[in-house]
Amino acid sequence: MRISWITQSSAPSVVEYGTSAGAYTESATGTSSSYRYLVYKSGQIHHVVIGPLDPNTAYYYRCSSDSTRQFSLKTPPAHLPIKFTVVGDLGQTGWTNSTLQHIAQSNYDMLLLPGDLAYADFVQPLWDSFGRLVEPLASQRPWMVTQGNHEVEKIPIIHPTPFTAYNARWRMPFEESGSTSNLYYSFDVAGVHIIMLGSYTDFDPDSDQFKWLQGDLGNIDRGKTPWIVALIHAPWYNTNTDHQGEPESDLMKQHMEVLLYKARVDIVFAGHVHAYERFTRVYNGQADNCGPIHITIGDGGNREGLAKRYMDPIAGISVFREASFGHGQLEVVNATDAVWTWHRNDDDVSVVSDTVWLRSLSSNPACKS
Repeated sequence: MRISWITQSSAPSVVEYGTSAGAYTESATGTSSSYRYLVYKSGQIHHVVIGPLDPNTAYYYRCSSDSTRQFSLKTPPAHLPIKFTVVGDLGQTGWTNSTLQHIAQSNYDMLLLPGDLAYADFVQPLWDSFGRLVEPLASQRPWMVTQGNHEVEKIPIIHPTPFTAYNARWRMPFEESGSTSNLYYSFDVAGVHIIMLGSYTDFDPDSDQFKWLQGDLGNIDRGKTPWIVALIHAPWYNTNTDHQGEPESDLMKQHMEVLLYKARVDIVFAGHVHAYERFTRVYNGQADNCGPIHITIGDGGNREGLAKRYMDPIAGISVFREASFGHGQLEVVNATDAVWTWHRNDDDVSVVSDTVWLRSLSSNPACKS
């Protein structure tokens, strides 16, 4: 597990940890860095990898030998079942608070976030306030994220480098999966292979990301990971009037959809559109029993509000859609069965509004590739 934290002044990049509260039998040392963005200078951003750790185990830890603050985390299980929380376009609003409260009440193992985290949009202190907002949850469970358009923060001439804050603060295990970029990576957890893709970096067939994805999909062992889940930011399927005709959706789908289809990816989660929508199994615009289910979950609570207008539904493809804030839970029960639920923030109460049981494509003889 990688622990990331920020100190305002210089401090050791050390995490002390153990399986009993206050008894730190192990320690690990990592690295620290800071970045500048216009007139802003970040604090010291520390990243430390601890382990090896036992699965499904509570660990207590402290950062930079700070005796005033102790944290705890629980590692994911080594085998199924496993429970994911999925939430996109989170932001820092009252609705965000409500969503986080509902997530805290679910006994999840890992959070997956398909982009648009802080909505800092060039105002760097908002990255700090977002860190403080999610710390109670993100310090206890692994939060695995990919980038959205609000992470780009590129200003021509003045600050031409994209993703400066995102890459410095939210470091994901890209090297471990053979990727050359923090913007796309993959990992295995329990019996699930998770692929995080980058909608806002190159994705054409000549790109590093495309070639990396080909290699990653080719290395999957469905005996070890019978489920495959992919995350993007800009959805490939969308009947909302918002975000239609964007190249990050249309061109990426054009280039990469066939790769995910041939690999029999089970589910593709997206954000970007501030509403919820679930599609049936689909490929190339048509219902297809061997294609992935596409789910838009960009309704975490951002400041831009909900995307409330829909086009006529695409017959036989769009199954459920609603413009409400909320989050989703994916419980992978075993190698063949999983249940997906969408929890709507209705009057600040988490209401289950959509539920579907799924069977893995690896268990469907008709989909053997």
